[in-house]
Amino acid sequence: MASPQLLPENRPVDGLLKPINRFIRLEASSGILLMVMAILALIFANTALSDSYFSTLEIPLTVGFGDFMIQKPLLLWINDGLMAIFFFLVGLEIKREVMVGELSSPKQAMLPIIAAIGGMAVPAGAYVLVTGGTPFVNGWGIPMATDIAFALGILALLGTRAPVALKIFLTALAIIDDLGAVLVIAIFYTSKINLVALGIGFGLLAVLALGNRLGIQKTSFYVVVGIFLWLAFLKSGVHATIAGVLLALTIPARRRLDEVSFREKARGFLDSMKVGEVDDRENQEAVHALEVLSKGAETPLARMEHALHGWVAFFIMPVFALANAGVDLRQVSIIEALSHPVALGIIAGLFVGKQVGVAIFAWLSLKLNIAEMPKGVTWRQLYGVAVLTGVGFTMSLFIAGLSFGDPDVLDRAKTGILFASLIAGLAGYFLIKMAPITSEK
Repeated sequence: MASPQLLPENRPVDGLLKPINRFIRLEASSGILLMVMAILALIFANTALSDSYFSTLEIPLTVGFGDFMIQKPLLLWINDGLMAIFFFLVGLEIKREVMVGELSSPKQAMLPIIAAIGGMAVPAGAYVLVTGGTPFVNGWGIPMATDIAFALGILALLGTRAPVALKIFLTALAIIDDLGAVLVIAIFYTSKINLVALGIGFGLLAVLALGNRLGIQKTSFYVVVGIFLWLAFLKSGVHATIAGVLLALTIPARRRLDEVSFREKARGFLDSMKVGEVDDRENQEAVHALEVLSKGAETPLARMEHALHGWVAFFIMPVFALANAGVDLRQVSIIEALSHPVALGIIAGLFVGKQVGVAIFAWLSLKLNIAEMPKGVTWRQLYGVAVLTGVGFTMSLFIAGLSFGDPDVLDRAKTGILFASLIAGLAGYFLIKMAPITSEK
């Protein structure tokens, strides 16, 4: 019989890939749910349910009392409130990737970083090229980001034709895309600044950073101060969702307990347990002690990321899609909607600019020997992923909402996003499906 060390399921690399595979499966499932929610939103917006759909999104909701009261329509609570949690998770993912993930090694990181830079700059340029000289040029940030859930959902449909290394490359690229989108929102899509509120916000950030420095591991501390941070940014004029990313950067990524100490103490508790006496008081105390010990061996960053992933993937993002993807197309033909400068600029950016930017910048980085091709990935597969990055759904819709106050223009932008994401998703899917399968996955 083969020793346990030689069995395929016990390879060290499997332990490293397990969290990555779990993340990819979760995002892929979320992408399929997003597709369903987008279709539902379009059905609601274009049938007899239209009035109910749009009026529901305008229902005012009030939180607080007296002078400490915030009143917003439901749509803004979703876009400013729920999406702050989405951005918080994005910040946690960025921090993890930089510290221990695909972006922690310069050689590993260079290909997705350089490809992402091309995938942000070229689409923005393509949009400006199409809309230059019109009042709509300020929407240049719309085609910059990739929807990781949608893109990974499409890769999941390809099964073994999409190597794990290809999924990891796409994940890293999309996370860098998200970081770029966050910076663009913070710098270019900010309204008039309230310096007092912004000062309070940065003061709270300093408190959070100090808490990290002092070794505070209680997630409740970061959650409570984080809520006040969100309120300060909401009042400051800087988009409130940016508070989510900044809060994530203050979450501790250090364990209270190292692996050796955890193993020794855990073994002691396990050895103290009596076999066959599940309800024994001492056994119950040992199980509780193991639970407390396990929390000390897990970083607050990992704990919060695991706790939020399911909520964001299967609740927050689908709710956002349902609330934002609804476009009433009954008053205008599809051809007319897609021929609007905003829609044309977005299609040029997402479908053309994304694939050109990602592919050319990736090719240059490999030619100049700055980066290396992921193992088991072919050029055709890499180009297929470059096309897939044109699926810009969630972040594109979000930035469109910040770019245009006119509902008609916003509807044209949404139409362009949905159309470009659809053709980019289909084209990327068939390009990878028709690519030869490599022997190394």
